[in-house]
Amino acid sequence: MGKMGITSASFLTTASVLFNVAATQSSVASASCSSTLTASHAAPSVADGYVARLVANNLTTPRGIKFDSQGVLLVVEQNSGITALTFKDDGQDCLSLATRRTVINDTSLNHGIEISANGTTLYASSPEAVYSWDYSPMNQTNTSAPQTLIANMTTSDHTTRTLLLSQHAPGLLVVTRGSTSNLDAEAEDLGTGHSQVKAFNLTNQTRPYDFSTDGLLLGWGLRNDVGVDEEPISGGIYTVENSVDDATRQGQDIHQNNPGEELNFLGYLNGTSSPNQGRNFGYPECFAAWNVSAIPDFSGTVGDQFAIGALNSSVNDTTCDAANRQAPRLTFEAHMAPLDILFNTAGTAAWVTFHGSWDRTDPVGYKLSVVEFADGEPVQASNSTTAAVDIVTNQDNSVCPDGCFRPVGLAWDSQGRLFFSSDATGEIYVVLRADGNATSTAGSNATGTIPSQSAGGTSGTSSSASPTSSSMASVGSTGALAVIFGILAFLL
Repeated sequence: MGKMGITSASFLTTASVLFNVAATQSSVASASCSSTLTASHAAPSVADGYVARLVANNLTTPRGIKFDSQGVLLVVEQNSGITALTFKDDGQDCLSLATRRTVINDTSLNHGIEISANGTTLYASSPEAVYSWDYSPMNQTNTSAPQTLIANMTTSDHTTRTLLLSQHAPGLLVVTRGSTSNLDAEAEDLGTGHSQVKAFNLTNQTRPYDFSTDGLLLGWGLRNDVGVDEEPISGGIYTVENSVDDATRQGQDIHQNNPGEELNFLGYLNGTSSPNQGRNFGYPECFAAWNVSAIPDFSGTVGDQFAIGALNSSVNDTTCDAANRQAPRLTFEAHMAPLDILFNTAGTAAWVTFHGSWDRTDPVGYKLSVVEFADGEPVQASNSTTAAVDIVTNQDNSVCPDGCFRPVGLAWDSQGRLFFSSDATGEIYVVLRADGNATSTAGSNATGTIPSQSAGGTSGTSSSASPTSSSMASVGSTGALAVIFGILAFLL
């Protein structure tokens, strides 16, 4: 006898009806998103409150991505060119690939992409130069031959040149350039242009700029700052840096957990003064500590800079202190290889792709994370180890890099949905809020839009979610089942 005096027959009838309702809800949710794409590897694990869905595949090493003014996703396919993708939107955030066409056929293009504010100029980069084309967003075609804007950038190792058009200083194009080797001695010479981030004025430009000798210096001693974005409220320029491999200190191998990857603040382009702008950020002498206890004879904390190699009177930790080198604003776990950073329009969150690296026995990275911001800077202190909160991760990093997705480029669409590319798998994913709100609303943990943090910078809880139609189905069916079991518990 139950709490309400329900009979066995009545109980079974009620249960049958309720489970049929759940099945109907699940099938409706599944049918509403008809994509049949299957991920190349195991489906991502996704933090509570989020859904990740695969929306395009069979691309050739997709890197930088950007939406044009007509909502078309432009993708740099490394060593191939630029491709335009349009999506069919079936509602409830169910997207599927509708068309795919080549915009630029140029095998030298490898990463960077930008679009002018009016949508009619397309920018892209090769290891040597930055180019522009007249562009028709209505037809997704270039309407001119390429024009060389910036040249003399070739290096033999880090060859990507990320591009960013400033919103706070229209006409200025930010370009990042990495080192020519793991420890590039030439980066010590400001005149080489190695490991630097600069801004170039495109207004009334009459000749191609030389990266090494022209442009406004934002920072140097930046080993390989691939990701760059402008904080939308203050206009601050932030980059994410890939730090050195195979580090040693006083003859001891410390490379497993040091040095950390970096989030750097490079000042402003809007006229606001900052002591960071134009400073030396350390490379190739100084690096940010992550695992402090693993660094011999080091008395600093997380994020403080230390010297590597054989220390001497001219290269030591004093050389690397705040008076001589600019430390990062945040430090991330060693060898996660951040490749992009993208702010939401409210300036409450910066999303970061961690591509992952070969230079660690236990792989780390291979994920998409978010850093909470407020008042133009990260909420957490510079020595935090939990500032990056994981949203989309691989289920098993032990199979990486060969058996997992590797995030690279980031882009917002007009509805605040976040897209990222995975070069290793030739895929594009979209990241959605399970509650239907825009992904771009993330920020301020008081609202619950960023999962709780735990040691190491991972989200507190996560759930496995298929990147296909079953992702949204699981949300609907789980909720329905919760209601069912609640009712049955009450009846019993």
